[in-house]
Amino acid sequence: MDKRQIRKDIKEKLQAVPPDVLKKWSSNIAANLFNTDDWKQADTIAITISRGTEVDTKAIIEKGWEERKQMVVPKCEPATKGMTFRVLESFDQLEVVYYGLLEPKENETKAVSPSKIKLIVVPGLGFNQNGYRVGFGGGYYDRFLSEYNGRKAALAFQEVQLVDELPIEEHDVPVNLIVTNEQVILCR
Repeated sequence: MDKRQIRKDIKEKLQAVPPDVLKKWSSNIAANLFNTDDWKQADTIAITISRGTEVDTKAIIEKGWEERKQMVVPKCEPATKGMTFRVLESFDQLEVVYYGLLEPKENETKAVSPSKIKLIVVPGLGFNQNGYRVGFGGGYYDRFLSEYNGRKAALAFQEVQLVDELPIEEHDVPVNLIVTNEQVILCR
């Protein structure tokens, strides 16, 4: 099965889940994440701003602020397909960019070196038990992760986003753990 088909299937399944169920699952995922050593030990955490049927990250970011963690969010550079992470101290520091994505305003946020990031929460549509993923197709994270040496986690709705088989390519970098609404899966 190819990545396009997997993306399509998972998106359809996500659309079929009632919003209140996704909200409850997101809340369970956040609680499970907060109990991991990776969360507890990280002082700088990279995470995306969720939208649509993705695991809600706003409450996770707020909890990070509450715990005095430095929360950093990605700024994509479409020309180079690169990505930098910038410190987010308020949701007011976000602006809508292409595809309706929320990204940090460069004039109000500062960039953080990848070596400072202790935990990166990697987005994706589908994941297998070994930590490999199917992303959204832009390749931004694959490029970033090829140079990143810290801990990598993913958040996933267990019933919908965990799949048995994924096509794995040479450049794919697996995550260390997958946090679902039911469990934390430690990958290889």
